[in-house]
Amino acid sequence: MRTKTAAAKKLQDSESIYAAFDKLDGRHPWMEKVPEGFVAYRVRQLNTGKVAYFNFVLAKEMGLIDSSHPQKLNETLEKQIINTFSIQIINEYDELNKKRIPSESIRPHKYMATRYLQLQHSNKRGKTSGDGRGIWNGTVQHRGTTWDVSSRGTGVTCLAPGAVEANKPLKTGGSEFGYGCGLAEIDELLGAAILAEIMHLQGIPTERVLCVIDLGKGYGIGVRAAPNLIRPAHLFLYLKQERYEELKAATNYFLERQISNKKWNIKAKLNSYAAYDEMTEIICESFAKFTATLDIDYVFAWLDWDGDNVLADAGIIDYGSVRQFGIRHDKYRYDDIERFSTNLNEQRQKARLLVQVFVQMVDYLKTQKRKPLKAFSNDPTLLKFNKYFVKFRSERLLFRMGFSQIQRENILKSKPELFEHFDKVFCYLERAKISGTQIKVADGVNHPALFNMRNILGFLPQYYLNNDDFQKTHMPEAEFFKLIISSFAKSNDAQLSKRQKKAIARFQVLYKELITIASLKGRPENILRGISFRAQALNSEKRITGNALIEIVNQLLAEKKRGLSHDQIQNIVDRFVHDHINLPEAPTSRHYRNTTKAPSVKSDLYSRLLNLVADHKEDI
Repeated sequence: MRTKTAAAKKLQDSESIYAAFDKLDGRHPWMEKVPEGFVAYRVRQLNTGKVAYFNFVLAKEMGLIDSSHPQKLNETLEKQIINTFSIQIINEYDELNKKRIPSESIRPHKYMATRYLQLQHSNKRGKTSGDGRGIWNGTVQHRGTTWDVSSRGTGVTCLAPGAVEANKPLKTGGSEFGYGCGLAEIDELLGAAILAEIMHLQGIPTERVLCVIDLGKGYGIGVRAAPNLIRPAHLFLYLKQERYEELKAATNYFLERQISNKKWNIKAKLNSYAAYDEMTEIICESFAKFTATLDIDYVFAWLDWDGDNVLADAGIIDYGSVRQFGIRHDKYRYDDIERFSTNLNEQRQKARLLVQVFVQMVDYLKTQKRKPLKAFSNDPTLLKFNKYFVKFRSERLLFRMGFSQIQRENILKSKPELFEHFDKVFCYLERAKISGTQIKVADGVNHPALFNMRNILGFLPQYYLNNDDFQKTHMPEAEFFKLIISSFAKSNDAQLSKRQKKAIARFQVLYKELITIASLKGRPENILRGISFRAQALNSEKRITGNALIEIVNQLLAEKKRGLSHDQIQNIVDRFVHDHINLPEAPTSRHYRNTTKAPSVKSDLYSRLLNLVADHKEDI
């Protein structure tokens, strides 16, 4: 009997430690639970590409690699990643033209492109829309959590807006019709990898990027993961089409995942009216908290009633239209060719409308009769949404100011009217705009903010600490004004008006009263140091805005053409992410807590990239 050589056994052992990737073979429970909810495609392996980025921490959380695995690719792991994710669908165009594809490259199982509602489509009932350039790789289970995994840039599907407009099968890579290419640009994918993980480390619910594969010629494949990648749009299309059984199956699937992942505590029996009511309550609170967080953190995520650009459990998905602003640019609108996006101020209204559609959906599940959406405009759930939003927005602003959870509770329970007075002054300054009117920007329109309130929130506690008498210390209004005036201000904006001077004085009086209340019966000076530490971390100038991210990725790709290795790109992405570890109150996994050493990067290049962050710190 022949025995394996030591080398062969070593190779087999090294491959077996990555066996969890083999579960991502296209099969997904949605296929069985909602048979009408997807289009199935044969898939072929491309057998090409390089791993430009791999999220080691996320892979450990998902159980794809061992918790002790080094933060570095090896040949076997890279091969496994390429084999698993470097794939492309065999679409209708390929089938029609009998494209010759080696049989050994075709995967044994079909992959799904899911159907969901999308406003980009002329059909507003979801009959033609869904994953236009993406497919779902499957699920993995680890430590009681099921993770969804999907890829984009894997070929144009029949659900792409371009394919629907053309009314014929499209060739992957074609550019004749908008949103009909089926490919993903590498700069978009690397930008998403950086921003998604930074959002996660700020405690904002979001999809995360597992890996980015560089296919060359400016294109790649991006792999996303989350405990549940279902969007409201996956459910709403069945509501709009009045397909009761399909809606019930899809809703039950979604609920089952939330319960099994221990994300939601639903007490009622699944598939009962009571369970649907509990779901509505949780969704109402979740979307109010999510939107309040985006509002205070200046995060633009294009919300609308179709529920396309958001996760059903209230989280970010699709980073192509997500931006982190440096200051409150709440008049910015993204130009999507045929229409402009909502703006930051409208996100609350759109989230409320999303909750209203959920209320309509649950009523339909209970009565099997779809009533008009406007019939639910005064539903008690929507009144709760307003109350939740105000509550969570107040907490998030106090959090951003540096107050701990106990201190925030002290303020809002004992002196809610004091916070309301402060918030009124804060909003007056925060929402002020430079003189003039709306201007065009690279990808839309904006009317820039006049003041940078993050500056004063980070600086003011330390200013008071540096002076002996907290109660008597007062920053001169002119100095305060100089700290907050933004780089967008015009010459006639840079003059302190009487109204602004009065607001700044009032701001400081109320600010100090908040600190006094937060300290309970103690001395305010005793909590100032902690507030200062937290406020500086939460209002750091290292904040990466949307335009900074674009410039960073462009610089990385330019350096790649000059010979920058994929290993160095990986380290730079990891370094940007590492700079956001240990933010106050942000829940992070043990794998991040065990990552203490910053990745090694080319210091001159990283310095240039940090300069880009600084140059765009107040940008959109």
